[in-house]
Amino acid sequence: MTKRLTEIQKGKLSPMEWLKQGLSAIALKDRQGDELRAILELHPAPDRLVKALPAGALHGAPILLKDNIETADGMLTTAGSLALLDAPLPQQDAFLVQKLRAAGAVIFGKTNLSEWANIRSPHSTSGWSARGGLTRNPHNPTHTASGSSSGSAAAVAAGFCAAAIGTETNGSIVSPASACGIVGLKPTVGSISRSGIIPISRWQDTPGPMTRTVRDAALIMDVIAAPDPSDPFSTAFTQRPIRSYLQDFASDALRGRRLGIVRDLCGTHPEVLKVFEQTVELLKTAGAEIMDGIKLSHVEEAASWAWQAMITEFRVDLNLYLKRRGSRIDSLAALIAFNQEHREQEMPYFGQEFFEIAEHLDSPSDLAQAKAARTLASRLAGPDGIEDALQRHALDALICPTNDPAGLLNLDEGDTNTRVASSPAAVAGYPHLTLPMGHAQGMPIGFSFIGKAWSEPQLLAMADALEAKLGFQD
Repeated sequence: MTKRLTEIQKGKLSPMEWLKQGLSAIALKDRQGDELRAILELHPAPDRLVKALPAGALHGAPILLKDNIETADGMLTTAGSLALLDAPLPQQDAFLVQKLRAAGAVIFGKTNLSEWANIRSPHSTSGWSARGGLTRNPHNPTHTASGSSSGSAAAVAAGFCAAAIGTETNGSIVSPASACGIVGLKPTVGSISRSGIIPISRWQDTPGPMTRTVRDAALIMDVIAAPDPSDPFSTAFTQRPIRSYLQDFASDALRGRRLGIVRDLCGTHPEVLKVFEQTVELLKTAGAEIMDGIKLSHVEEAASWAWQAMITEFRVDLNLYLKRRGSRIDSLAALIAFNQEHREQEMPYFGQEFFEIAEHLDSPSDLAQAKAARTLASRLAGPDGIEDALQRHALDALICPTNDPAGLLNLDEGDTNTRVASSPAAVAGYPHLTLPMGHAQGMPIGFSFIGKAWSEPQLLAMADALEAKLGFQD
């Protein structure tokens, strides 16, 4: 499945044909062939979904969801864990799923992920869940698809769907997107509702589109970015109205834009830096002004404070979710006990150290310290970090290579800790957009645009113009 969302809008492909192409690719590659294991579950009657679709912006587009996003269609929502297999099925679609269906999207399956969105253990292997096994990279199945939205990224890259929805707390959209050679947008926190999504931290969690092209990501944002009374962070969206995420698209969208290279986020991989410098030259030919050597203040300090806050926020937010869900696993403590009881299935490769740390952070002083840490982290990463750099140098966006090449899979040793430039935007809650810029060591690498809050239309427009220059618009 190589068509863009715009192709179906032009009537070049029927919804049923598009769906059948995706299902055929899944049958050949997901549990056979390369054994990508990107898919956890398919809708039991996907052909029925195509009948009587609304004539919306995504009419007929087959879309997959990460398995921490609720649907009220009989499919499970488990975060990849066996603990939620027998939990009551959601009675209502997540808010963003309601928006997708109203626009005519065909939600035909759930994708694998790093179990519990990779908050279980420091020794985890990205892309592994007890329910789905290990997701592999479509570009080379011996390499990681990264995480935690590993299945969503791999599914788009392998042609299983027109687009997928991932979620990010820190790196979980941009890392797998860049590792698998697709577009990924982690938007401003609050622009897309988190209602009906299994949480880690309300301050950093956000869904986002994972697509083949930048324009497709903008099309999906036009559908799913909307205020939701059930998400308190969503109220900020009403104060920052965006007419359309396509509003700034133009062939000369890079002309006159001032972009700052953050060298401290670029890493030292020689092949990555070579491709990045070539891409920077393309930006210059498109009329962009490049400022080099931009410094981001407080990066490590902000990340440290954010982690201290998050490990406490996780326990609070997950307990609230599990109680609402009505599962017999109704708390983090019950989840820890379940994993211990089912150790052979749930913990054959790594443990649940983060769970255990979080469970003991439940005193009033822990909660007060977490609140103070979050306030400090948000300020250091946002106003005192990204915004300060942008304002000081009159920049439109910060740029850097998103990632180093995806490493080899090794369940016994866990992740290879490949560099990903995700923390500043994640902690600040600001937008981060990655698009493919080429390959290093035979694996995809991405190019990042990072901006201030609510600057997605500008970032998308610049990325679309760069994508055209790179020749990646199929």
